[in-house]
Amino acid sequence: MRIVVLAGGIGGARFLRGLKVTVPDAEITVIGNTGDDIHLFGLKVCPDLDTVMYTLGGGINEDQGWGRTDESFTVKEELAAYGVGPSWFGLGDRDFATHIVRTQMIGAGYPLSAVTEALCDRWQPGVRLLPMSDDRVETHVAVNDPESGERRVIHFQEYWVRLRASLDARAVVPVGAEQAKPAPGVLEAIAAADVILFPPSNPVVSIGTILAVPGIREAVAAAEAPVIGLSPIVGGAPVRGMADKVLAAVGVDATAAAVALHYGADLLDGWLVDTADADAVAEVEAGGIACRAVPLMMSDLDATAAMARAALELAESAR
Repeated sequence: MRIVVLAGGIGGARFLRGLKVTVPDAEITVIGNTGDDIHLFGLKVCPDLDTVMYTLGGGINEDQGWGRTDESFTVKEELAAYGVGPSWFGLGDRDFATHIVRTQMIGAGYPLSAVTEALCDRWQPGVRLLPMSDDRVETHVAVNDPESGERRVIHFQEYWVRLRASLDARAVVPVGAEQAKPAPGVLEAIAAADVILFPPSNPVVSIGTILAVPGIREAVAAAEAPVIGLSPIVGGAPVRGMADKVLAAVGVDATAAAVALHYGADLLDGWLVDTADADAVAEVEAGGIACRAVPLMMSDLDATAAMARAALELAESAR
């Protein structure tokens, strides 16, 4: 079985761990969001790609869901002593090594897709991890300055990490996406897939950014494979993070049904909602998308594997 998964960071990575347990012999291609990428201290940082790589490779900080396990922060402390920021983005010493290698390889002329493959040679995540694009794409968020009231645009990482989404997002813009091209292998993997999955990643700044790269949304819509999504909204609230803030910026209510209809029946063949949102099934199906209510809390590996199994079962019935 050939499975393609469009994935963001923590939610996508943890779902993938359950998927691998469910179908250990499947050929899984992960198309990772790179809109969260940011340049810090002269280094290219790819948070979502690294979270998938570390999680599946056994190096993730399980408590945080991001960054390396057994981490230290000597370099960060020394940078702060020199007055070099930003101080709000916590890169650990082990993590710095990954970004140094990546930046050196890109500087030597290797595209991000080749660099990611090389990094994965160490971690052996058990999936083929592809960036959505080799081109630079950065998600920016428009906010109103709390002091002046003037509109300004900041990098998504500043909005999410430094400000903790404390300001209303007025717009979300994947800068560079319109000019970007899918990375090598992305469109081919989608066309050859037996199943395409949208895990419970952020529908705006994770999966939405991947779909914003010209050609990817069209390829998913045209694919013969069933496309199944899992709701990141449970009981009217994001399972993790502050997805409701960016959903509001694109005019979408923070409900399981609204997110499904935001993707639309042109993309989705099936949608899983949590049992707490069972009353949303009829609304989703009225929109032309098959829907089932199952437990969607990734409380442990068994629960996550059960979610993956339910997604594959829905895919089979949607063929």
